[in-house]
Amino acid sequence: MKNKISITGLILLMMLRGFAQEPPLKIGIAGLSHSHVHGLLSELNRNDIKIVGISESNQELAKRYSEQYGYPMSMVYDTLEEMIAQMQPEAVVAFGSIYEHLHVVEVCAPKGIHVMVEKPMAVNLQHAKKMEKLAQKHKIQLLTNYETTWYPTNHKAYEMLQENRVGALRKVIVRDGHKGPKKIGVNKEFLEWLTDPVQNGGGAITDFGCYGANLVTWLMKGKSPNTITAITQQQQPENNPNVDDDAIIILTYNNVNAIIQGSWNWPIGRKDMEIYGLDGVIYADNKYDLRLKYSRGYDEFEQETFTLEDRPYPFNDPFALLESVVRGKVKLGPYALTSLENNVIVVEILDAAIKSAKLGKTIKIK
Repeated sequence: MKNKISITGLILLMMLRGFAQEPPLKIGIAGLSHSHVHGLLSELNRNDIKIVGISESNQELAKRYSEQYGYPMSMVYDTLEEMIAQMQPEAVVAFGSIYEHLHVVEVCAPKGIHVMVEKPMAVNLQHAKKMEKLAQKHKIQLLTNYETTWYPTNHKAYEMLQENRVGALRKVIVRDGHKGPKKIGVNKEFLEWLTDPVQNGGGAITDFGCYGANLVTWLMKGKSPNTITAITQQQQPENNPNVDDDAIIILTYNNVNAIIQGSWNWPIGRKDMEIYGLDGVIYADNKYDLRLKYSRGYDEFEQETFTLEDRPYPFNDPFALLESVVRGKVKLGPYALTSLENNVIVVEILDAAIKSAKLGKTIKIK
């Protein structure tokens, strides 16, 4: 009898655990040409999400990745519409060109399918506004993924700023980029649209200017800048003949300014940020290393250094956060880095920056 009760209890416990465990979020992949897709394909056996289908018209590319990662070609469909009809994903992650993001939302939103796109959200403000309207009308989550969203240093810097560790904010400098897509050897499918002014919306100004625009909008709690001034250059015409490869964007706010440097001409890969307050500076040097300098006299200072660990789940991974937001476990804060409202402003900034560089004048935001 004793054994019978314990076995029955064990069965009940297993059943309760089974009921408590949610099935993984069903995800479809829209496109494979963006090389950031490797981060997802390398984790096909996750418990929180399940890849149920892929839409990719380039069969050679799909087959190449199939052989590399082991997914069956039966998962691959020529169009997004066909993949959705057959596999019924709950969310779609976009890994095609930035121009294609609008189409993904146009297909998914009316069906109630949530979407996450790679940065930036859209090629221009017209596309961004259409995507925003569709997401709001059909009540879907529309997230934008940036590598720097998952940097614990950026979140620690934000926290320090809120705690008044360096005094009132006065200046932000954000630098992002690398040697250039051709020099670092991105795959041909990615390079083709990344250096296309239509499919990418621009060159380095779009590809790496968006990081700074995203972080500054977050630090400024959703305020749009008063003015935007930008200059672009083409320092590698042999590698990037149709787009800029170096950009500097200057944003002004009331009592604050920001300088965003996005480039395909850095001698090193970098994603770093400096936050200047009235009393000190926060240096987010990379993903894990952060410095805090307090002013002492004219040029003297005291310095604290921090080596941080990854943020806790699900705030350490884009797909974990997507699952948590879709399932209602996490609600994004106002103007969060992945949020729709932040990223519409990001595209507004990039749109005006491209116009400023083209016209050679400062653009005022109404």
